[in-house]
Amino acid sequence: MRAQSYGDLYRRFGSLFLCAALLAIAGSPEGQARPHLGASRPGRAGAAPGTLLDYQPLAGAPSGAAAYRVLYRSTGLKGEPIAVSGAIIVPAGTVPPGGRPIVAWAHPTTGVVDQCAPSLARVLFRSIQGLQEMLERGYIVAATDYPGLGTPGVHPYLVGVSEGRAVLDSVRAAQQLAGRGGASNAFAVWGHSQGGQAALFTGLLARSYAPDLRLLGVAAAAPATELATLMMADLDTSGGKNLTAMTLWSWSRVYGAPMTKVVTPAALPVINELANACIETIFDVLERRGPSKALDRSFLSVNNLADREPWRSLLARNTPGTLPPSIPVFLAQGSADNLVLPRVTLDYRAKLCRAGSRVEFDLVPGVGHAFIARDAATAAIDWIGDRFDGAPAPSNCGSEP
Repeated sequence: MRAQSYGDLYRRFGSLFLCAALLAIAGSPEGQARPHLGASRPGRAGAAPGTLLDYQPLAGAPSGAAAYRVLYRSTGLKGEPIAVSGAIIVPAGTVPPGGRPIVAWAHPTTGVVDQCAPSLARVLFRSIQGLQEMLERGYIVAATDYPGLGTPGVHPYLVGVSEGRAVLDSVRAAQQLAGRGGASNAFAVWGHSQGGQAALFTGLLARSYAPDLRLLGVAAAAPATELATLMMADLDTSGGKNLTAMTLWSWSRVYGAPMTKVVTPAALPVINELANACIETIFDVLERRGPSKALDRSFLSVNNLADREPWRSLLARNTPGTLPPSIPVFLAQGSADNLVLPRVTLDYRAKLCRAGSRVEFDLVPGVGHAFIARDAATAAIDWIGDRFDGAPAPSNCGSEP
């Protein structure tokens, strides 16, 4: 593929976790219009989480499908009503009895400021891994932007509860958009990297936050799980420095965690520069080279973020625990991933298996972080399809990967 000709470039710059950028070079931009939604506010008083507040058609959808940019109600970190944007893609064809099942796509890192929303990106449809296959199977696809991307306010980057609520409410919004009888309450979640963490937190929150929905499976490609381990292990790569810088910037604003206590003064303007730039195309990746190299010279003033409070507690809070055993899990991991390390995902798989989960683990040889969701999409969607069909969930717990 043409995208693979850029593989060495991406490995060199450590940007393999930025799936949207890689997909951008696989073809020309959709050229879709960026519709204006209503004022980004939580909506009328008393609106329930998942209430659809506004929607506008999106151009450039896959053949036969209809796509919409949406604004819907969700819940902030303090329990307050917030507005979240996203996209919903509805397939063509006859609606089956009971309505169409829904797949919630949880996207990888695109940035931490509002203009970095995937629903605003030129490469939106290319960035949803397996989109065409899902539409051909008759699934509605709900793709949240997460809070603070596409709407005012700080994006709670790698904050699991925030991501999980936004995913669950995007499914509710998709039900409303589909209309009475147009969508089932059965859904699965499929995510990559940051979105893999979001998918796992969706599984953790579904029963308590959205008892009206039926989560039939969680599929995650190279999910961010043990955050303390990943962040410190990744600091020798440009991509890892970017991830850590965006996390520090976001958490200092979301949680009031003092970034100046763990970052050198010289690194602060570099972190601000990285935080205010989105990752959508190859050119965005190239523009981040200079700031990333600057972090090589001066970055953290501590040896390990997990040694300092409140960072230790925040890293633990946003590391996903084991899911309820009733929720089957599909995990995909590239063996050549130098951002989400294979040993970290293997460790999380072992924890799930010990907790009684049925886990299908797919280790893909020679694949790095950026391509794992693309390369695992067919297997993930086949697995999701079996969950929708009511087939018993497979598990390869106990076998070597």
